[in-house]
Amino acid sequence: MGSWGTALAMVAATAGRDVRLWGRRKQLSDAVQATRINAEYLPDVPLHDRISVTSDLSAALEDAEAVLIVTPSRTLRALCTAIRPFLAKGVPLALCCKGIERGTGFLLSHVVSEELPGHPVGALSGPTFAKETALGHPTAATIAFPFSYADRLNPAESPAARLAVSVSSAAFRPYVSDDPVGVEIGGAVKNVIAIACGMMTGAGFAENTRAALITRGIDEMKFLAEALGGRRETVTGLSGAGDLTLTCSSMTSRNMSLGVQLGKGIPRARCFDGRNVVVEGEVNAVSVVDLAHHIRVRMPICEAVHAILYEGADLTTAFSDLWARPIESEPRALDIELAHPTTLRET
Repeated sequence: MGSWGTALAMVAATAGRDVRLWGRRKQLSDAVQATRINAEYLPDVPLHDRISVTSDLSAALEDAEAVLIVTPSRTLRALCTAIRPFLAKGVPLALCCKGIERGTGFLLSHVVSEELPGHPVGALSGPTFAKETALGHPTAATIAFPFSYADRLNPAESPAARLAVSVSSAAFRPYVSDDPVGVEIGGAVKNVIAIACGMMTGAGFAENTRAALITRGIDEMKFLAEALGGRRETVTGLSGAGDLTLTCSSMTSRNMSLGVQLGKGIPRARCFDGRNVVVEGEVNAVSVVDLAHHIRVRMPICEAVHAILYEGADLTTAFSDLWARPIESEPRALDIELAHPTTLRET
C-alpha cells in the first residue's frame, strides 16, 4: 500500500477490476479504507470505489485471479512466505518491484518462483511515476511473463496478455513481452544509473554529462541482460531505456534525488532532511555489481556508484577515473581499446 501499489490499484480499478489493496499496518489500512485517501503515500488521489483496503493477507488474496506484488525488494522473500498459504493454485504473480536479491544474485522472479512454485511469475515495469499514473496521465508499461509452448500457440490466453487486457484503460497502455529477464534487468540497473546521473548533476555538471551516462548506462543494461538470457531489444524498450530516461530526468525519483544531494556534498545521513527514505538504487548498487562481477560483465558506471556509496571513494575522483578509462569502440564488435591520453605519463 505504498505509492506505487496504490497507483496500480487505481490502474486496475479504472480498467474495471475489483481490487483489494493490502497494507502491512492495520491502523493505516483502516484509515485509508475509511477516508478513501492514502494520506501517507499518495495524498492527492482519492481511491476508486472498486478498491477495498485491508491488512489481512487472507482476506486480500481470497479468490484473487491475479496478484501484483509491490514491496521493497529486500522484503520480497519474506512476503512470499507470508502469502503462500492463501494463494489459489496457479494464480499468476506479477512483480512490480525492481531489483536483484542481495547475497544470492537472483532476479526477483527467481526468488518468487523458488518460494512459490507452481505459479506463473512475471514483471510489470516501465517509465511510471506513481502519482502521475494514479491521476490518469497517459502512461505505458511492459508486462512480461515467460511464454510456454501453449502460450505461443494461443498468445491471447498467455498470462502476460490476459493481465495486459485486464489493466488496460484509456490512460494506461501496457505492452506484452516474453522476456521477463530483460525487463527485470532494466528495472534494477536503472536505479543505479539514476544515482550516478544525480551525483553528476549535484556536482555541477550539465546535460551533456547526463546524456552520456544514460546512453552508456543502457549499454551496461544490455550486456548484463544478454549474459543472463535476456534480449538487448527489451532493454531499448519501455522497461529499460524508457524507465531509465524518466528516472534520470526528474527529482521526483528518489534515486536521482539522492544522487543530487550526494553530489552537492551532503552526507548520506542528512539526505532527505534526515528522514529514513528507502532508495532502491542503494541496495541495487550492491546486488547489481556483485552479480556483474560474478558473471564477468563490465559495468563501470554501476561500479563507480558502488565505490562512492560503499567503498569511501571520492565522488570527483571516481567520475574522473570513469571518464579516463581506455577508449573503446561503439559498437563493441569493432573491438578497439586505446589508452586514454589523460592516463599517459611522461617518461
